[in-house]
Amino acid sequence: MIAFHAVDVIKAKRDGEVLTDGQIRSFLEAYTAGAIAEEQAAALLMAIFWRGMTADELTTWTDAMVASGERLDLSTVGRPTVDKHSTGGVGDKVSLPLVAIVAACGAAVPQLSGRGLGHTGGTLDKMESIPGWRAALPPDEMTRVLQDVGGVICAAGPRLAPADRKLYALRDVTGTVESIPLIASSIMSKKIAEGTQALVLDVKVGTGAFMSDLGQARALAETMVQLGQANGVRTSALITAMDTPLGRAVGNAVEVEESLDVLRGEGPEDLVTITHALAREMLALAGVDADADAVRHDGRAMATWRAMVVAQGGDPDATLPRATDYLAVRAPESGYVTRLDARAVGNAVWRLGAGRARKEDPVSKTAGIWCRAKPGEWVEEGQPVMELAIDDPARVPAALDALTGAFDIGPEPPPPRDLIIDYIHF
Repeated sequence: MIAFHAVDVIKAKRDGEVLTDGQIRSFLEAYTAGAIAEEQAAALLMAIFWRGMTADELTTWTDAMVASGERLDLSTVGRPTVDKHSTGGVGDKVSLPLVAIVAACGAAVPQLSGRGLGHTGGTLDKMESIPGWRAALPPDEMTRVLQDVGGVICAAGPRLAPADRKLYALRDVTGTVESIPLIASSIMSKKIAEGTQALVLDVKVGTGAFMSDLGQARALAETMVQLGQANGVRTSALITAMDTPLGRAVGNAVEVEESLDVLRGEGPEDLVTITHALAREMLALAGVDADADAVRHDGRAMATWRAMVVAQGGDPDATLPRATDYLAVRAPESGYVTRLDARAVGNAVWRLGAGRARKEDPVSKTAGIWCRAKPGEWVEEGQPVMELAIDDPARVPAALDALTGAFDIGPEPPPPRDLIIDYIHF
């Protein structure tokens, strides 16, 4: 490969030029190897933030990030493989029941997940509420679990898209996170590297989502779908609403509890609706003809969940940890709940200790919030709208402050909302 000077690549993108395949691959290869300084990589990220990338540039950039590490081979799993990725929201525990449901239907789901940051929760943090469960699996063990059980939820290994690992940390401290090309390539490089044949994206939009603007959310969804297709992964996306917390539980152990309700054939209507929609899309892309609702009600999904937990060292019969104290946030008057702001609830849970400001921060397994009333439901004066699960009383004032103005009550119910806003296929 022809070597390109890092400064020349930075200047080219700064001036709005289209980078060549060679420039992109050379830069990312050298950066991953430590031959390009962090400040130079930061400069290129800022240039991309302002100048954007063409579809061809982005395809090459993503492919180069995949090529910076290993690509998992799931050809021996013996089932069609399909994964799901969510851009993150408040109360978004969908991955927990979804993986078990889709696996029980006959597909294999290699769910590589992350940890929470800020007001959105992380799947691995939730799963670690289960005694004994472990997130780190080497590739050969992950493959064995997929062969034996059909589903796995685990952390991405350090050899998967290492260029993205370095760039993600740099974006976080250089104000370049909010760039559609950089977001799309970050997500898709890891998903492509994991070796799945198909992928469904849940792109959330609203106050509790990373994207609050529908146009931006649609642009991100379309970009990621195109990237997946260009890299040989059958990809589609759903754009879903995230103005109100999904389900009633927000936290870690409390979200596992609610996920188990879904696997028992119960659970909140909004959570079940999103889970079924994603399951249907995943099964369609995987070419599996099965009824996701049937496996949820006849016990097969729960059996798969239990096998998944055991395969990763967890005890599916263990009692989940619970908070030491609870505090109700009560309705100041009677009426319908007309609004319950997802971001405010997410921030409150974060301040209770269930989230983190930095990746290295610990999280509480037990802290969280139960949404006892949601938009469209009637409450009497003094009735709990939310219930805080507390393990550190010193954190309560900050959490209550975050909930100031978090909900409205009125004489009429709000208009019904569409949970699924759009489907993106190419």
